[in-house]
Amino acid sequence: MSREHRTRRLYAVKILKKEVIVQKVKILMYSFQTPLYLCFVMEFANGGEIFFHLQQNRIFSEERSMFYGAEIVLALGYLHEECIVYRDMKLENLLLDKDGHIKIADFGLCKEDISYGDRTRTFCGTPEYLAPEVLEDNDYGRSVDWWGVGVVMYEMLSGRLPFYSKDHEKLFELILTGSIKFPSKLSIEARHLVGSLLVKNPNERLGGGPDDAKDVMAHPFFASVDWEKLYRKEIPPPFKPDVTSDTDTSYFDKVFFLIFRFLTVFALLYFSLNSLSDC
Repeated sequence: MSREHRTRRLYAVKILKKEVIVQKVKILMYSFQTPLYLCFVMEFANGGEIFFHLQQNRIFSEERSMFYGAEIVLALGYLHEECIVYRDMKLENLLLDKDGHIKIADFGLCKEDISYGDRTRTFCGTPEYLAPEVLEDNDYGRSVDWWGVGVVMYEMLSGRLPFYSKDHEKLFELILTGSIKFPSKLSIEARHLVGSLLVKNPNERLGGGPDDAKDVMAHPFFASVDWEKLYRKEIPPPFKPDVTSDTDTSYFDKVFFLIFRFLTVFALLYFSLNSLSDC
């Protein structure tokens, strides 16, 4: 909270720690502003959203789901080592780079200074991905991220959400009390992984203990993963986006780029007029 000197009015102040935003997770590269917009420049992953690719394929194979899941586990493990809870795991926040590797996006809901045993309470996230402990308005820790991974893995393997209703009250009731129905073709290992991640008690959830990501990495579903090679990106992704260059935007909705072009033209016009007025 702060008070403006001139009017003496009170305002809420949002504070972002530069070390976390810029250095630790390399989110913000540059920033600038126009008369109407504040713009943040971040890394561009032009392989598209996992959400888009799943819509195109309906479901992913277990091999493809395993690869994406393993890269997500490594990424979350890193965040947790840095005492950051992500809190917004969902398909729309998972991007592919031009080579087909996973990039986690949108760190706006991250909570820092949360290590094993620490708790926070803010109600936030996307309804379909909220962990039971968040819905119950309990203090929660980094285990909420592993619940999100469970939802994402279920979606990739089955093509649908584990719990869904258009009515949020019914949706939340399903998350709190509903059971999971698995497609009959799923392997025992895949079912056990997802079921272990979607345990409603956060203390019993896979990844919910002090070893965090290491417990998830040790699950039989990931038995064939060479984690060191995966970390070094030496394992070829199961799918490589068909992009012709780093600037290829074919995996993104054209509406977004119409907006960007408008903003670019507006900015150029504004600065041109300002330059003329200074003459």
